[in-house]
Amino acid sequence: MPLLKDELKLNSFFSGIGGFEVAFERAGFQVSFHCEKDKFCRSILERHWPNTPCAPDITTLDPKDIPRAQVWTAGFPCQDLSMARTPHGRSGLKGQQSSLFFELRDLMAAHRPEVVLIENVVGLLNSHGGQDFKILLSSLAELGYGVSWRVLNARYFGAAQSRPRVFICAWLKNPANAARALFEDEIAEQPGGEREGFVSACRPTVTGAVVPRVSFCISATSGRHTGLDWARSYVTYPRSVRRLTPRECERLQGFPDDWTVPGESYRVPARGIDTERYHAVGNAVCVPVVEWIANRIMLMLESGNSGRRKAYSTAESLRACAGEFASPAARLFSEPKRLDAVKWRSGGVAYKEAIVDAPASTAPCTPVASYFSEVIERNSVSEKYYLSSNAAQGIIRRVDKMGRRLFAPLDRSLRELAQTGEYSGKPMEVEAVAA
Repeated sequence: MPLLKDELKLNSFFSGIGGFEVAFERAGFQVSFHCEKDKFCRSILERHWPNTPCAPDITTLDPKDIPRAQVWTAGFPCQDLSMARTPHGRSGLKGQQSSLFFELRDLMAAHRPEVVLIENVVGLLNSHGGQDFKILLSSLAELGYGVSWRVLNARYFGAAQSRPRVFICAWLKNPANAARALFEDEIAEQPGGEREGFVSACRPTVTGAVVPRVSFCISATSGRHTGLDWARSYVTYPRSVRRLTPRECERLQGFPDDWTVPGESYRVPARGIDTERYHAVGNAVCVPVVEWIANRIMLMLESGNSGRRKAYSTAESLRACAGEFASPAARLFSEPKRLDAVKWRSGGVAYKEAIVDAPASTAPCTPVASYFSEVIERNSVSEKYYLSSNAAQGIIRRVDKMGRRLFAPLDRSLRELAQTGEYSGKPMEVEAVAA
């Protein structure tokens, strides 16, 4: 039966700073529950949802303390799945952090919410030769869920950063609705020329700062330069360069300004809270992507859309579903338990004993354009965000050693800063200008 908007509730697990909550509230849901362990993130949730209960630890959470809600969301920890950990090996779902997925699954088994939306890094698809993702799909299917997944990139949803993430929608006894939550009626085209966004400049801002059209992925770091400088975004001026401010990172993730400033009850350390803000924003979901999904889920719940359940009585019809929504090049795994290794494609559907996957576009049928320059601060920025001459020298040394290519205006300013240590406030001339 269709539901009224004021009846639609959301429970959030591994809530972070509430990215899922912001997106689902914009779609019309009411947030009824959080679960978050990090003290700083809990202070952010308390500031924005002061009357919503927040459990501190999913491992000690009693299912009886969770209120009823049609939709659950979860961004379970990715540390054991992330490609950033490859040099040290990846523990996958057996790792201390990412294994918390099974705590979520057990709570799902106790409550059987109608819809569960999960977000994680793309590394989940190939962790342990694809075995971890197979286990995740099987775990949800065993609970009676139809499951869809799709890799979506934030840069095509109105957020000017390249942030591919895998989204997993589990819909109780309904693989059709699970697929419709992530896939449109038409098959979206895969965008091309993605590299150009990192090397082509936007028009200079009013402050004279220059940035590429698209930012690299906002990561959960302190915001300072690292050994991966070619995969980080900086703001470039003539002979000076700075890192992004926490507020700019919030904007790239789709949050309102100063979202990660905690309430008065949080004790701010003498060094400030920039590090906590960078980490929290980098670990968050990108709000515009989730909002796109949340609106689709809302429409189905409001309309009482029951999908086409009868069409999913066989594995072949499940493959037809993946072909309809993702790509005609769908492949079927009718006995996934026998799979020793598989390289999962970027989209698919699973139900009962069958899994199908297909190459899926990371963009919607109608991508939403956005520009990195739109989030850059218009007012003066504290000197603490600017790189020193020594820092510039270190970046250039690492980049040259690895044979990497930087955004051209950034490269020029870094080399001049490294050589002279001087700062100039003159506007920068840019050869490549985006519309």
